[in-house]
Amino acid sequence: MGVFCTIVPPHILDRLARSDDADLSGPARHTLEHDARERTRRRLNAALGPAGAARTAAAPSAPSDQPKRTIHDAGHKDDLPGTEVRAEGAQPSKDASVNRAYDGLGDTFETYLKAYGRHSIDGRGLPLTASVHYLKGYNNAFWNGEQMVFGDGDGKVFLDFTIPVDVIGHELTHGVTQYTANLDYQGQSGALNESVSDVFGSLIKQFTLGQTADQADWLIGSGLLAPGVHGVALRSMKAPGTAYDDPRLGKDPQPGTMAGYVSGSDDNGGVHINSGIPNHAFYLVAAALGGHAWEQAGQIWYDTLTGGSLAADTDFAAFAAATAAAAKARYGEGAQYQAVRSAWSTVGVTDAGGGSGSGTAELPRQQPGEQTQEA
Repeated sequence: MGVFCTIVPPHILDRLARSDDADLSGPARHTLEHDARERTRRRLNAALGPAGAARTAAAPSAPSDQPKRTIHDAGHKDDLPGTEVRAEGAQPSKDASVNRAYDGLGDTFETYLKAYGRHSIDGRGLPLTASVHYLKGYNNAFWNGEQMVFGDGDGKVFLDFTIPVDVIGHELTHGVTQYTANLDYQGQSGALNESVSDVFGSLIKQFTLGQTADQADWLIGSGLLAPGVHGVALRSMKAPGTAYDDPRLGKDPQPGTMAGYVSGSDDNGGVHINSGIPNHAFYLVAAALGGHAWEQAGQIWYDTLTGGSLAADTDFAAFAAATAAAAKARYGEGAQYQAVRSAWSTVGVTDAGGGSGSGTAELPRQQPGEQTQEA
């Protein structure tokens, strides 16, 4: 079942929606209202069967090594996909958002193909569709189970959502998870769903730029925050909790270890908050192994995601065990296996008493009636 997945965490939009500045609160409220409606629509559609099933059935048996991208202009409306403005192989548009979306879809396709031998999101050559200029002042980007959609941002806090390639990679990876492990979007499995998208979003950026683990910034959404915002991105995998600290946005609440695990019911059990823990574990593995992170650390995570060993409700401890097993199966009990075990111990998932997911911190509170955002 495909879910409605957006990039901006709910605590950020909620805080902006409660601002006294109408230029901040208005777009945030409209974004929250739209996303709640779209989420309900997706859940109703889910009754018809797994999203994308028809496309998968019709996909060629020998998929091409070339992507099939189509970019549309939504014209600031809610009618998807909008007007087609660039097809696969066409010349660049005069619209920078169109070109960034086109390139980002291609970068994601190329990374999955060249690094992991995967043909598009479903592994069978699924065509990639995106729409830009969605609604007016829309503060989000999302994967809706079938296509990518980008808002222009409000210009005050968020810029155009096509700017960071890792945002595009993050959202399209929700599609990869949809077609593989299909992790439940709740609690620790939901945090893992979010984390997997952050991991491969970052790896897609690193692959595109040719960066090694020590050259990468390990940020999700760098370049998305408008000038004047006290922050560098939406999340930091290297140092969770440090991505932003701004009067309008609040302080980045992500923990990097189980000592800071956040309990509560908001945000589907803290999926955007607690994802900092497995994010940091992956960073530690990549840093320990060095070189290009997509080659060994990324391969272990990809094997884990696609290997069929994950249940939909997999928790942190089970995921840690699965990554260790994947490392051992591919590389033996050498440096890769030891790096994985050490990382999960460092973040407290495999320490005695640290893997239960208990915690005393509370989730950022939402306004009554507001619904959780999925990203």
